[in-house]
Amino acid sequence: METTQSQEQAAPGAITAFARFVLCGGGVGLASSFAVVALASWIPWVLANALITVVSTLLATELHARFTFGAGGRATWRQHTQSAGSAAAAYAVTCVAMFVLQHLVAGPGAVLEQVVYLSASALAGIARFAVLRLVVFARNHAQGAATRTTPPVPTTVARTSAPAEAAALCRAA
Repeated sequence: METTQSQEQAAPGAITAFARFVLCGGGVGLASSFAVVALASWIPWVLANALITVVSTLLATELHARFTFGAGGRATWRQHTQSAGSAAAAYAVTCVAMFVLQHLVAGPGAVLEQVVYLSASALAGIARFAVLRLVVFARNHAQGAATRTTPPVPTTVARTSAPAEAAALCRAA
């Protein structure tokens, strides 16, 4: 009971978690942009981008599990999968935004492209934060899983102590 209460107290508030989300996600994103450029000098850009995206998503999920949302340890495979899904959805949002821009404006300038991309990225990031906080790293998921996997103690005690009690009764008789 004490462990559960201390874990709940350790969970950061929404504003703190969002600041950490921006710091971790932004830091990983910035490092990733440099890594893609460096790796693209040896392999095709599309492959470099795909590899760095996978690695950066894994890294960011671990950071979010340990630091951003205070999940209390390493991210599980379920959390990695759900995080990857939310990252893929955010990627799709930015792609659609750029596709729409290309179809609405014949020759958008670099500034307009950046405004559209960063706006779509910010909106997708806010949605991704909500999904990660409320679904992927939600406290009740971890507690529910622990409850489901732990066998009830009284049943286990009754099963193990009944033969011992019966043997003691036989010896006493």
